[in-house]
This record gives sequence, structure tokens and C-alpha cells, in this order.
Amino acid sequence: MKTIIYTQRVETIESYGERRDCADQRIAEFIRICGYLPIPIPNNPKLVKDIMDVLNPDGIILVGGNSLVKYGGNAPERDETDKRLIEMSIDKRIPLYGFCRGMQSILDYFGNDLIRVPNHVAVRHAVFGEEETTLVNSYHNEACVELKSNEIKCVMRGEDGVIEKIKHKSLPVVGTMWHPERENPFREGDILFIKKFMGDIEE
Repeated sequence: MKTIIYTQRVETIESYGERRDCADQRIAEFIRICGYLPIPIPNNPKLVKDIMDVLNPDGIILVGGNSLVKYGGNAPERDETDKRLIEMSIDKRIPLYGFCRGMQSILDYFGNDLIRVPNHVAVRHAVFGEEETTLVNSYHNEACVELKSNEIKCVMRGEDGVIEKIKHKSLPVVGTMWHPERENPFREGDILFIKKFMGDIEE
């Protein structure tokens, strides 16, 4: 079985004086339903290379949660973990998928700016572009509306111009602003997307 490592959000528990890594259990279940073994990775940048070298995963997923520090977030260790995973994905040509904050990390890594956007939290809206128009969920405050990098291509947008799906022009790197794990039941289109991206179904 192929393995996919996935990141986790950082939660601060003041009463215990702890910073905890955590992830919605539905993320692991979504990865399993897609046919892969899900393995969470801690937000410890110093461990990323060792974990990657030992596990040699078939894919990487950068998940949602926590704004980037430059946009008001408070989890610098997560920013650095995402950055190192993106670098290793590029170096080893490991398929990398980022959703919501994960896509924001990809956009930021390749030099694109995010802005504050209204009406994108706990709503559904249509996305349009190269693929079939569909309704998606939305749970984010920051987004990109104009790409600066010529390495990244916009695949889908919302009616308000927000970029909702991207892909790298030459690397196995993609992103969506919607959360596949928050659909109940999981959408067949999202499952097929992951299988195609991982090379287990032909385009």
C-alpha cells in the first residue's frame, strides 16, 4: 500500500501550557478511502528530513488550519515544516497536494501574495475554469486573486476572482482551497482527483 504523510494544525492549550499537533480524524479517513496509508507528521522542522528519509512516502498532503505567520498566524513551526516538505517534494519529485492553508503555503513558497477575503468561511460556492463547474466548501480568511509566479497555473476560480485550484506547470504540486475531508460523504470527484494525482488512475 502506498503511504501519504499529512501535516497537522497547531493548537495552544493554555491550561496545560502545551502546543499540540492535531488533525481532524476525517483527514486520515479520507486518505484511507482513497486507498493509501495515512501517516501524520509532527510540526518539528528538524525532524522532517529524517522522517522523509525513513518513510520515503509516496505522497504528501499539507492540510488546513492556522494562518501563515505573515498573515497573522501564530505557528511558525508549522510554516517551517510546510516549507521543508515543499522543498523535499520538489527535490524528490514526490506528489504534493495542499488544501486550504496547505494551498496557501504552496502559493507563498512560490512567491505569491495572499489577501483578506470576505464571505469565504463556512459557505459553499461555485468554482469555474479548466474543469467542470462544481460547488465546493470554503473555510478560509486569506486567499490569492492574482498569481505573481509564472511557475504556478490557476485551474479554477470563484465568481469573486479568488483562485480556488492551482497546479505547478512542471512539478507534481497541486492545491485546492476547499477541504475534501469536510464533505459527508466524501465526494467521488475528490477521491478520483487524489488517485489520478498519485498516478493510480490515468487522466
